[in-house]
Amino acid sequence: MLTTVSATPTARFTKEQRLLTPAAFREVFDAPERKLHQSHLMAFVRANTQDKPRVGMAITKRKVPTAVARNLIKRQIREQFRTKALKLENKDIVFIVKKSIKDIDTKELINQINNILKKIEKK
Repeated sequence: MLTTVSATPTARFTKEQRLLTPAAFREVFDAPERKLHQSHLMAFVRANTQDKPRVGMAITKRKVPTAVARNLIKRQIREQFRTKALKLENKDIVFIVKKSIKDIDTKELINQINNILKKIEKK
């Protein structure tokens, strides 16, 4: 049985697309090129030396007290990033929650994530 390698890139979310170390987060927080705001979310953006964009999330218990809600936010950010990663420049992006998300629904959360990612897309 032959296996062929597809020429089109896959839209997978790989480990190389994640910010993993505290030092990587610190670089983005200490010297961001841009800060993108939405009503509940904020993103710090900085160019990286990798050949692909990377994403990180700093979602605190103070802003989002339950683990279920924190994990929902993380899943939505990862999914939206995964689908748009091919259009993004080589940037490190760190999402944070500015204020509690109790009063918004999932659709609005996805909309805010997409608005931030649209601003980062290649021109």
